[in-house]
Amino acid sequence: MDRAYAALADPTRRHLIEVLRDGDARITDLAAPLPMTFAGVSRHIGVLESAGLIARDVRGREHWVSLRPEGLTAAQHWIDEQTRFWSVRADALAARLSRKKGRAR
Repeated sequence: MDRAYAALADPTRRHLIEVLRDGDARITDLAAPLPMTFAGVSRHIGVLESAGLIARDVRGREHWVSLRPEGLTAAQHWIDEQTRFWSVRADALAARLSRKKGRAR
């Protein structure tokens, strides 16, 4: 989970994930529109791959990458758990403030 969050902390890597939602892509195609070197994009791909967010497939001389949504599962579970926890707390606070406001009248 730490690697996934660290990988997603970078806007370039988030952009790459968004592009890959449309399907597999060659690394050269992913790199072409970005304002950085191919080596820089390749390093970002490596981080995403290490985090389990993408998979690489070598087809001849070309490297293709695809999204691995299951790489986000642990992070999503943690976010869902935190959301449930704080939603209950926020609802309880709202109810308490409503009761307090009613007594103040």
